[in-house]
Amino acid sequence: MTVPSTPGPRSFDWFRRFAQRFARSVGSPWAFAAAIAVVVAWAVTGPIFGFSNAWQLIINTGTTIMTFLMVFVIQNTQNRDSQVTQLKLDELIRAIRPARNELVNMEGLSDDELLKLQRQFEELRRRAEAHRLSRRRANDKRIDDAPRATE
Repeated sequence: MTVPSTPGPRSFDWFRRFAQRFARSVGSPWAFAAAIAVVVAWAVTGPIFGFSNAWQLIINTGTTIMTFLMVFVIQNTQNRDSQVTQLKLDELIRAIRPARNELVNMEGLSDDELLKLQRQFEELRRRAEAHRLSRRRANDKRIDDAPRATE
């Protein structure tokens, strides 16, 4: 099966690859250990620099810059993961005959349309639960009405 290429420039493929590798590496235990080491080194140097404003500014500036940049990397990887998940779900919906194909690509629906679908699914769940309970009651009644062996 061939996947259609997406229209538009492919000049941002480098960013996608970078963001995926970067997110994977900063999410590793080694990256966490490195961050802890930086904080410990910064704390240990506090007395050496007399806990000066410059000493505090170093950690504040460094963490602010890293946080700012990480927001974009994380958002990129989350957007991509979400898109991939949606496409997989769309393929499953399309592949199952009784499924409603109009549910494919639901992310384009309005809030009102999504609310209407949510209510439909809640009603389906309520009906299924009622059906399950009635079957359980019928089964329990059948067991209660069954002849008992006497000793």
